[in-house]
Amino acid sequence: MAHDARPIDLRSDTVTRPTPAMRRAMAEAEVGDDQYGEDPTVHRLEARAAAMLGKEAALYVASGTMGNLVALLAHCGRGDEAILGDESHIFWYESGGAAALGGIAFNLRPTDRFGRLALDDIAGAIRPVRAGYPRTGVICLETTHNRCGGVALPVDYLRDVAEIARSRGVPVHLDGARIFNAAAALGVPAAEIAAQADSVQFCLSKGLAAPVGSVVTGTASFIEAARRARNLVGGAMRQAGVIAAAGLVALEEMVNRLPDDHVRARRLATGLAQIPGLVLDAATVQTNIVIFRPPSGLAPEAVIAGMKDDGVLISNYGTRGLRMVTHYEVDDAAIEATLAAAERVLAPVAV
Repeated sequence: MAHDARPIDLRSDTVTRPTPAMRRAMAEAEVGDDQYGEDPTVHRLEARAAAMLGKEAALYVASGTMGNLVALLAHCGRGDEAILGDESHIFWYESGGAAALGGIAFNLRPTDRFGRLALDDIAGAIRPVRAGYPRTGVICLETTHNRCGGVALPVDYLRDVAEIARSRGVPVHLDGARIFNAAAALGVPAAEIAAQADSVQFCLSKGLAAPVGSVVTGTASFIEAARRARNLVGGAMRQAGVIAAAGLVALEEMVNRLPDDHVRARRLATGLAQIPGLVLDAATVQTNIVIFRPPSGLAPEAVIAGMKDDGVLISNYGTRGLRMVTHYEVDDAAIEATLAAAERVLAPVAV
């Protein structure tokens, strides 16, 4: 194996183990019954998350999928439509939960390579108020955008979408699973991004190294509706402070180091781009995700197997190609070892 006995795991930034500080915080967490609103550590996490995003209130949930689901359930009634991109995480990876549990229809719009939906397309997709038309319940955006390679939506673009939405009385939900990566890439506070949306979900286990959990933020009244939706999907928790404690450490200690992951992802992309025949869109490598296609004639499964044999784990991203994601357990030496393995696995086919 490269590096040490453990493989270099680039499948996702969710594979990280809790930091020593997180383990200590979890062991020492002050807890209560969160279902009764009595867990002080959960309260601190929710207050901290709301403050960081400039929102009135927040709700701790088990996962990003649950966070997006309860947000859509809070925004929409049965038969309403959610406008979202055809490459969005909500559409691809969340099991159609909004449709299955909320009766919410997806109005899919084309996504460009930078994760954006055309402004005219969004405006045109909002339904007029008319008998027989479904109501447009919410517009969903995503930053950083997973399937588009971790690109960060510009604040000006988010502001333009918000202006369209508010002029038509439609809320905006932001799937900000990696919003702190987006903030780091854009050089702005996360609250400036969040201000352009009515609700925001972000993950504590993606890039921030917490073992579990996400947070939904918004107005106090919206969060009360989301809390009811969380109960509906079985998400109410008891002594959740044990895991919320790790989330607090994530917000306090892991946000400011995210630019290190971005630098290493760019180094990875630069090295991979030197391999003949490999296809990589360097302009989309803005944060910690690198997506590429192997040289023609080499099956993705063969690349994954060859890299694994060389001590590096990567993921198959289907129609998008192959994916590598940097995180706090991937150092400079791991990047160089990964590039050396990629040259060995890919170069024989490329020449």
